[in-house]
Amino acid sequence: MTSQAADGPETAGTSRRSKLTPEREQEFLDAVLDRVRECGYEAVTMEGIAASTRCSKSTLYRQWKTKPQFVAAALRSRRQVRLAGIDTGSLAEDLRLAARAAGDWSGKDSRLLQALGHAVVEDPELKRALREALVDPEIAALREILRRGVERGEVPAGHPALEFVPVQMFGVQRIRPVMEGEYADGDYLVRFVEAVVLPALGLT
Repeated sequence: MTSQAADGPETAGTSRRSKLTPEREQEFLDAVLDRVRECGYEAVTMEGIAASTRCSKSTLYRQWKTKPQFVAAALRSRRQVRLAGIDTGSLAEDLRLAARAAGDWSGKDSRLLQALGHAVVEDPELKRALREALVDPEIAALREILRRGVERGEVPAGHPALEFVPVQMFGVQRIRPVMEGEYADGDYLVRFVEAVVLPALGLT
């Protein structure tokens, strides 16, 4: 049976938010993302998350107010720059490693994007959180890889293909499940980089 004891007592004049430990809060945030992936955004409810995490509904509502705010917070809590640290001294090799790294989390991220579906279009906060968590950090890291390649003289600064590399790399991740029914894993993305991205930049 769920009870307020699961998350600590609440006294007059204090908010439930101050009583949650960081670990307990992250448990809620991870749970909502897992349910979104499994069931789709529309099927997820605050009540269902409360039941699965053994807490009261009031705990979640005091903390996040609405489901969109809850999911947005969960997205932001898992913000990572997963292409950080890639710097081999070779643009071609950096792009291969970036493709391999992107393939490692392609399936999980693609499922989340598909599950969020139309909700991202309708809710500006959710859209911002999605970009902050899954899109902007990786694009920034990829552009940094390209910038270093330009500085080393591997690609001219004005090369017309440079601006399209992030769209190519991340676009193929998103569209392959739709077009072919399979996620773009590391092997697929490396082959894509070697067949499409590197030739467009004049690299081998």
